[in-house]
Amino acid sequence: MRPERIPLFPLNVVLLPGAELPLHIFEPRYRTMIKDCLAEKSEFGMLLSMPKGLARVGCTAEILNVVKRYGDGRMDILAVGRAPFRVLDLFQDHPLLEGQVDYLEDRETAANPRVQRELIELFEACHTLIFDDYPRNLKGAPPEELSYLVAATLPMELLWKQQILELRCEADRQERLVTYLREWAPHLQKREAVRQRAGGNGHGLN
Repeated sequence: MRPERIPLFPLNVVLLPGAELPLHIFEPRYRTMIKDCLAEKSEFGMLLSMPKGLARVGCTAEILNVVKRYGDGRMDILAVGRAPFRVLDLFQDHPLLEGQVDYLEDRETAANPRVQRELIELFEACHTLIFDDYPRNLKGAPPEELSYLVAATLPMELLWKQQILELRCEADRQERLVTYLREWAPHLQKREAVRQRAGGNGHGLN
């Protein structure tokens, strides 16, 4: 059973369930947090940090591996998203931000097969345009996690990723992504056409 009060790590990133996230830990308070999580085999919460404040919905992170430890205490870790949560109350009386959280469950609503097929087609097209390669992470992916996989893989705008995290139904997430990618794909195609005409070979698109 997950604890109701957890340490929080605000960052300009949206962590989605199942998505891996490499992190460089350098601040003393977060180094302590990671050490505690490793010792207790517990998770910490990732929250999107924005200029106007913190998002109220985040995702817990499980530490998969400490990739590298530095002599001064810094470390590189690999974490993976686990459980979406909503912050009910923030505690800022310690150097480390903590939150009283409520874990969020999905409503069991089957995704529309037509929408799901369109999402896969759009994902494949956008992935190929951006990375010049066919996505290899679709095979074997559970259908109920398709939306998270797509949103985590593509370099989408953070607020769109946050919307996907906050929706509590896979069917709704897939429909939202189809709407986004329908508008994004033509933009990517135009950028690719311009790049090819210019003879360039870069494809760092945001």
